[in-house]
Amino acid sequence: MAQPRRHDPDRRERIVDAALRVVGRSGLGGLSHRTVAAEADVPLGSTTYHFASLDELLVAALRKANENFGCRLRERAARVGPDADLAAVLARFLGEWLGGERTGVELEYELYLAALRRPALRPVAAEWTEAVTAVLAPRTDPATARALVALVDGVCLQVLLTDGAYDEEYARAMLGRILDPREPDEAPEPPRHGSSEPTARRTDT
Repeated sequence: MAQPRRHDPDRRERIVDAALRVVGRSGLGGLSHRTVAAEADVPLGSTTYHFASLDELLVAALRKANENFGCRLRERAARVGPDADLAAVLARFLGEWLGGERTGVELEYELYLAALRRPALRPVAAEWTEAVTAVLAPRTDPATARALVALVDGVCLQVLLTDGAYDEEYARAMLGRILDPREPDEAPEPPRHGSSEPTARRTDT
């Protein structure tokens, strides 16, 4: 007699979480339906049922990873007043994000950069830009918000790819220049990359 099918409404979500853990531990090269099924402790057929291809699974994983940064930024934006120094708020937020659990940050960017080789991921990568822009636009304007997102993206990539230290003072100054082009020309020296200390440098702001 056939065994009744077990009701498991959260299985799809557990498979996505398992995919994130596999990529975090073994990189994209370690991702397969088989490794994800083993990580999620589900039959192999469950992964192919919910995700016909690895690209479909990666789309779901990237979308979930994107939610982490976006949710945290929205929460921060909701806690600060309309007259707050946006450059300082963003610089501090980046310091906390980059100075936290580095594996999670690297995982998000590994999935994000995978869009270079996997066109199916590009719309989801664009969603991240749109979501972060939507958080910042009410405090400035859409064009300036996009410029801020571009700088934030570049700062994060430089810190992660060069194993450098995040310089909050420098980030605040550069973000301030985008928000107010009339800022004076004097600015802190750019951070030196290749530092052996990948933790964030915090200021008192």
